[in-house]
Amino acid sequence: MSNLNLAEKQLILFDLDGTLVDSAADLYRAMNMSLNALQLPLVTEAQVRVWVGKGTSIFCHSVLQHITGVVDAAQHQHLLDTFLKIYNADPCVDTQLFTGIQEFLDWGRAQGKTLICVTNKPELPARTIVDALGLSSYFADVIGGDRFEERKPHPRQLLHCAEHYQSEKAQILMVGDSSNDVEAARRAGIDCIVVSYGYNHGENILDCQPQWVVDDLRELLA
Repeated sequence: MSNLNLAEKQLILFDLDGTLVDSAADLYRAMNMSLNALQLPLVTEAQVRVWVGKGTSIFCHSVLQHITGVVDAAQHQHLLDTFLKIYNADPCVDTQLFTGIQEFLDWGRAQGKTLICVTNKPELPARTIVDALGLSSYFADVIGGDRFEERKPHPRQLLHCAEHYQSEKAQILMVGDSSNDVEAARRAGIDCIVVSYGYNHGENILDCQPQWVVDDLRELLA
């Protein structure tokens, strides 16, 4: 595994859920409130941790697939609308930063790096979480999964950042937690580091052969 030259990275892109923040408790709470409203059986937090990370629509699809075995389009839309309304109203009750994140962001800002949050979560709750945790001043932008037609693992969001900030690909680093992040970075032609503690759809993160894996982003600053 080659060494990562962090000094040459000027633009650092961060996934949100499972990378910067542990948001599963709030996603779980909002999902069960939504299922309750639709008079459907509830799910567990452990299940939610496996299902999140690919965007809200797929999350709702996974839940219905589990509960009913077959996903009805109208019911899916109803759950999606209900969930977004409930979750967006209060996405940051129990959501908190993972260990080491604050120090890494402080380092990035002190070094004059451009930091951007790139998530598959819709932009409204993503920005609400970033604001609530006091992180707004760190990020030049928060790019939600609904800004463009495509989202990770499609490289669209990452390529937009490269273009908008006029950065050479060698100067860009993606920091994520799932195969979606690894694949998006690979397709965009930029380096990617993943954290071992995140949500990777119930799969071992090593299976997607990431360039680097760390247990805590502070390891990069040592």
